[in-house]
Amino acid sequence: MRQLAAIASYRYGIERDWCWRGWQSRYSFWQPPVPSDYPLLLLHGFGASLRHWRHNLRALGTHHPTYALDLMGLGAAEKPIAAYSADLWAAQVHAFWQHLIGKPTILIGNSIGALIALTCAYRYPQMAAGVVMLSLPDPAIRDELIPRAIAPLVNSIERLFTAQWLLRGLFYAVRRPAIVKRWAQLAYANPTCVDAELLEILLTPAYDRHADRAFGQIIQAMTRPSFGTSAKIMLQAIPQPLLLIWGQQDRFIPPQLATLFQQVHANLQLVRLAAAGHCPHDEQPTEVNQIILEWLSTCVLEVSPHDQQTKF
Repeated sequence: MRQLAAIASYRYGIERDWCWRGWQSRYSFWQPPVPSDYPLLLLHGFGASLRHWRHNLRALGTHHPTYALDLMGLGAAEKPIAAYSADLWAAQVHAFWQHLIGKPTILIGNSIGALIALTCAYRYPQMAAGVVMLSLPDPAIRDELIPRAIAPLVNSIERLFTAQWLLRGLFYAVRRPAIVKRWAQLAYANPTCVDAELLEILLTPAYDRHADRAFGQIIQAMTRPSFGTSAKIMLQAIPQPLLLIWGQQDRFIPPQLATLFQQVHANLQLVRLAAAGHCPHDEQPTEVNQIILEWLSTCVLEVSPHDQQTKF
């Protein structure tokens, strides 16, 4: 019991390995002292891991059973050859939910993780009691912005610059600490948030076996229109409560998209954070945690209690 208590005090929660389709992944969890009807599942973005929720797991887990999962090819998960896509990752998340949670869950994602959370609610509606998105990319927006006449030329250029040999060389160039630090500082409005712990979180997976191969495959996948269903289409079809949090200083995905998404779904609640960038959960965790908890208490549809025990 003493050992368990010591592990539970760790900011990343209790970490365990989990296997899906023969591939190893990792997850963590935090249990509240009082049972709750609403588990939370946290999904990180590209280049990150479950440990990017370092300031959220305990704060949210004090109120709700809270899980975080490393997506295949990223974090501490295995880096297999796979047809990476939003649907593949959604299938991984759904299998994890079936095996370890098994009741309607609040899906919370950042960036690509937000798109995967939305995809899960769209593909597997029985698993989602609500969705929280922190900056939301849309694979279809890029195609809408490119004039049809020059689309073949743009696609040819993209294929050239996303060749595996070129991406592998790029991977070894950009995984250096100084480069990763500069890249991370672009994602944050406040560069002082890019501390030694964050650099370790971002750099450690880059030295895993086959990390270079997975990097190239994921970058290639993300440039294809087939990477995922349009966020606008999914938003129109999802009846569950939705919360969209967007840093107004996001340099990676234009904050203006938030207004477009709000127009698509009338009941989507939008919160803009003036002093945050692409990763508001890590840059302004106190504010984001409070926003999520207040939204849960006031806006999430009532879910019937389940008698089943949550498994670990």
